[in-house]
Amino acid sequence: MGTGSVGSWTTPRLFRPGWPLTALFLLFPLWWVLGLTSFAFVIFAVPLAVELLRRRGLRVPRGFGTWLMFLAWMLAGAAMLWSDAPTGEPGGGGAGRLMVFGFRAAMYLAATVFLLYVVNTDERRLPTRRVLRLLGFMFVVTTCGGLLGVVVPSLEFRSVLELVLPHGVAANSFINPMIHPAAAETQNILGYEEGRPIAPFAFANSWGANYSLYLPFFLLAWFGPDAGWRRRLAPFVVLLSLVPVVYSLNRGLWGALGVGVLYIALRLAAMGRVWALQAVVAAILLGAVAFVASPLGTMVQERLNAPHSNERRGQLATDTVRNVVEGSPLLGFGSTRKVRGSYFSIAGGSTPDCPACGVPPLGTQGQLWMVVFSQGLVGLGLFLYFFTRRFFAHWRDPTALSIAGCVALLFWGIELFVYDTLDAPLFTVMIAVGLMARMPRTERRAVVAR
Repeated sequence: MGTGSVGSWTTPRLFRPGWPLTALFLLFPLWWVLGLTSFAFVIFAVPLAVELLRRRGLRVPRGFGTWLMFLAWMLAGAAMLWSDAPTGEPGGGGAGRLMVFGFRAAMYLAATVFLLYVVNTDERRLPTRRVLRLLGFMFVVTTCGGLLGVVVPSLEFRSVLELVLPHGVAANSFINPMIHPAAAETQNILGYEEGRPIAPFAFANSWGANYSLYLPFFLLAWFGPDAGWRRRLAPFVVLLSLVPVVYSLNRGLWGALGVGVLYIALRLAAMGRVWALQAVVAAILLGAVAFVASPLGTMVQERLNAPHSNERRGQLATDTVRNVVEGSPLLGFGSTRKVRGSYFSIAGGSTPDCPACGVPPLGTQGQLWMVVFSQGLVGLGLFLYFFTRRFFAHWRDPTALSIAGCVALLFWGIELFVYDTLDAPLFTVMIAVGLMARMPRTERRAVVAR
């Protein structure tokens, strides 16, 4: 086994800088089979944190103090876990609620570790190209998982973790979706049962969010000048990926992709890249013709004509904000709460005749609503300020990395309203922020000059 020298340390090549990122992403299908996909990010954050603790004088991106304030505010929210929300079910603040709070806190802290590690590991030790290829590989994994959900929507099995955990823990409604691998969620959205791809994640909306966030880095890594053999396969991967995109029935994903294409077109036009802009427009037109001529176009139209969840989502978001304003505007409630009653059924809850009558907990159906309900208006302000500042710190940079990173932040900002993204999406965003923040100003100026 070869070795590489890092400072005064002689490190096996297997454990070169950034090896936890490599192990996390390249072995992601294995973590899915083991039932560890929702925990792997926290697990691999530990060796990254250990390495950071060995260093001195850590660098941070501008605005990071605001993020630290958000983390402190989030942890302080633990004091509100046993308080009742005005329209939430009273009581229920036992060990289960504390467990959920602990899991979400661990995800926030682990994502912070990922950000700091990328920022503080230079190009020589952790090449940007390697990170981009890892994120591009995850796009391929997401596409393959989506195709699996389309072809074999009934596929599901008990993971290794599910087999070894006590039945009471494995069957817990919060834990089971995260440790029980399945290819698709079967839902009745179009008036008939249809499988929505989720593999290798836990929910259909998670699949959509991850697809969109990995896409910019896939395009950068697989279509770039140093892509090699990947460039020949990249167009076929993108075309195949559109099949599960349609079958996902994710309107939030469709809208985000549309905004992303418009943003890229405007950036190319502003930079004078007329040929690139023409290529984008031509690709869109060809793709639109092929799409409309296929059965996928019909499915999209059926989904747009069946906005069954709009009313419930809107009511839930309104109730979420009202509960916070009336009950705990500063700290929020620390975690989500079950809703008392139902919006559509006098009896409350879902029934065999009305499966949609069950209302999701307050603070769900969108990361934005989770933050405002769990951390209050102050926490929401801190959360949004950090990512907004990072976007505007790079939105004028002409480098391909900054454009891809800003597109990812734009996707994420849109999906905050409709997807719960406190999982893989948050880590992708943090890695993107870290890569852009560590980019030397001299490199940006050189690109501008060119």
